[in-house]
Amino acid sequence: MTRTWLSVIVIAGLSIALVGCDRGQRELERWVEEVRNRPAEPIEPIPPIRTPETFVYAAHDERDPFRDIRRGRAERPADDLALDDPTDGPQPDFDRRQEYLEEFPLDTLSMKGTITLEGVAFALIRDTEGVIHRVREGNYLGQNHGEVTRVSEERVILTELVPDGMGWRERSAEIALAER
Repeated sequence: MTRTWLSVIVIAGLSIALVGCDRGQRELERWVEEVRNRPAEPIEPIPPIRTPETFVYAAHDERDPFRDIRRGRAERPADDLALDDPTDGPQPDFDRRQEYLEEFPLDTLSMKGTITLEGVAFALIRDTEGVIHRVREGNYLGQNHGEVTRVSEERVILTELVPDGMGWRERSAEIALAER
């Protein structure tokens, strides 16, 4: 008998809930109808399409502005400025295997001291992670192809190769011993 009463209560509760949903549906339908009956807002007109101005290139006798003037001397007219071939100067060796300290900008590395092993002077260079590395002449460090040319007790002297717009140029740099 309790099951039948329980069933009656559940059915009555669902009926009341459905009647309540019907009232909300009428309000929604009335709102939708009101929105549909509103006049539409005007849409901005599409802007007119402007025809680009035509340009006539009349400098056929001049140097081609899209050709690389550094490529070959034979391609340039005689009255052009004679520019040095960028392969005449120093060039970085891009086929060389990069060393670990070349990942760091030069100003983030610091020299902590020197050590001599079997007659070879090594500089002790600290990277940004706090790791100490041994560096000797011929090693590379910094992001500008910096080759160590001299190691002394006070500093490491490098020769860097930096691009100058027309090729590469050498620049001297150094890392001095950090104060204690």
